[in-house]
Amino acid sequence: MGKKVVGIFFGGRSAEHEISMLSATSIMEAIPKSRYSVVAIGVRKDGGFVYYPGGKAILHGTDASKVRLAPSGIPVTFQFGKRPGLIALSNKRFLKRLDVVFPVLHGTYGEDGTMQGLLEIAGLPYVGPGVLGSAIGMDKDVTKRLWRDAGLPIADFLVARSSQKNWTYAQIIKKLGTPFFVKPAVAGSSVGVHKVTSSRQFVVAMRDAFSYCEKVLIERMVQGREIECSVLGGENPKVSLPGAVIPTHSFYSYEAKYLDPDGAQFEIPARMAKASIRLVQDIVRKAYVSLGLEGMARVDGFLDDAGVFTLNEVNTIPGFTKISMYPKLWKVSGFPFPDLLDRLLQDAMDRYARGRKLKTGRL
Repeated sequence: MGKKVVGIFFGGRSAEHEISMLSATSIMEAIPKSRYSVVAIGVRKDGGFVYYPGGKAILHGTDASKVRLAPSGIPVTFQFGKRPGLIALSNKRFLKRLDVVFPVLHGTYGEDGTMQGLLEIAGLPYVGPGVLGSAIGMDKDVTKRLWRDAGLPIADFLVARSSQKNWTYAQIIKKLGTPFFVKPAVAGSSVGVHKVTSSRQFVVAMRDAFSYCEKVLIERMVQGREIECSVLGGENPKVSLPGAVIPTHSFYSYEAKYLDPDGAQFEIPARMAKASIRLVQDIVRKAYVSLGLEGMARVDGFLDDAGVFTLNEVNTIPGFTKISMYPKLWKVSGFPFPDLLDRLLQDAMDRYARGRKLKTGRL
């Protein structure tokens, strides 16, 4: 049996364009070359797809401040139907078939169900949750409402919309206390997230958060260690050992994650009592299943001194950079990076094969 052709999509239209390319660089280096042939497809900030048949697709692929798509590349689109793959926009010539796609596209237009919908229509297997799970996981408001309905522990929160009269600072501190957090409801990598301790900071935070999304989450601050778990699979998902993030900034911001090399320290795995590990893994598993997720995700929360774990958010296309928790947690849980990538790709193709057996109409 020949190698499977993997289309790795990176870049994208979101504020996480650069981080996506860091993740893709790590994946392309680690993917088992004996089993998979890699096809690199960049997604420009204007949404255009460019195929790199050879040479370097990503420049400065380990530096978030310099990383960018290579200027070479062939503008392409999908060919749909029985022979899914890439065709050149210039002359409609078929360029490359694809067996499976790894959409390493963090944030909007990549992680939110839109890319997943396109891949469904194209008839291509892909890594990560489906359309609905991706859309739910990307929206922090909807995610928390479903977790709350499932009886899972979350922090108190309020929602503000750009089209409505919104909460005042005085109203918020009366309901949530201070400090609290302001976040775009649909974004990732801590983009647009602010820790607020004053009315002046609140005005700045809301303005910035609304610049990324028309819906903003205002959330009570939870005291505790930031704990993250990686999840893999579908109906009976596997949950990794927990890891702890210890930021050196006031919180684990974008700057702390990607721009400051000393922005955080990590405990991988986290030093926790066995009972706390079981508690966190059980809540994480329920959180994953309650959102209808499949393939992969990273679920984050906070563990306080009393042993209470509070869910924070889910990332359905988690980071795969050199410092990212998702692959690091699987490494200490028994899945080295190449084996993890193989498992994710095989899972995507198996799920697609099962889906092909379902009826799509009466005929």
